Amino acid sequence: MSHTETLAKLLLGPLLLLQGLHTRRVTPKLPEAEGERRGEAGDGASLRVLIVGDSAAAGVGALTQDQALSGRLVKRLAERHRVSWQLWARSGLDSQALLDLLEQQVAEPFDVALLSIGVNDVTGTLAVDPWIDRQQRLMKLLCDKFAVKLILVSPVPPMHLFPALPQPLRWFLGFRARRFNTRLADLTTRLEQCTLLNISLAPEAGLMASDGFHPGPKIYSQWADDAARVIDQRFAQQ
Repeated sequence: MSHTETLAKLLLGPLLLLQGLHTRRVTPKLPEAEGERRGEAGDGASLRVLIVGDSAAAGVGALTQDQALSGRLVKRLAERHRVSWQLWARSGLDSQALLDLLEQQVAEPFDVALLSIGVNDVTGTLAVDPWIDRQQRLMKLLCDKFAVKLILVSPVPPMHLFPALPQPLRWFLGFRARRFNTRLADLTTRLEQCTLLNISLAPEAGLMASDGFHPGPKIYSQWADDAARVIDQRFAQQ
């Protein structure tokens, strides 16, 4: 834990706790996007895609999966590939819960995995070192059990800009998110199969969901476009 985070907890601990409880109580609970969570689309070279993670991966903030990350990504990839895809995601998952979920799945091969996890670790009490350890375990599991050739890792979003969060809680969670991302960037540069998406999921006015915490359809579209560009480059010769 950094000196800044330790000092903030000492000085602001009770306030941060109260603000966190209040935010959970008053923030609208939006449902996961409706629609299919597996399928096939497009023509061309075969591409097996797995999307895994938390509420953002599950499409909270969009009405349907077509408007969410999975639908946007599949539509984009189907322009060049015959895409077989699955979505394994659930609201509230943190890194350990996602590890548990993947352990329970039957092994099958995928070419690409898009990983979205971290917000619920940032809002919890997990320190950055054990979080990075869990990221490594997630990536190893995806490669070993599911034969993934390319893991696209989504950064933790810029929580210091989330309108649903009051100050100083917004600052504190944003500080933690940036620390997590710094370590995540270091990790992904050392792992050949991993690419950290260079995207800015900045919650510009009108682009977030009504809860002020999740992406809206336009952010999901940008996210999917950025991921598809990396996938197209990686599999262009196949």
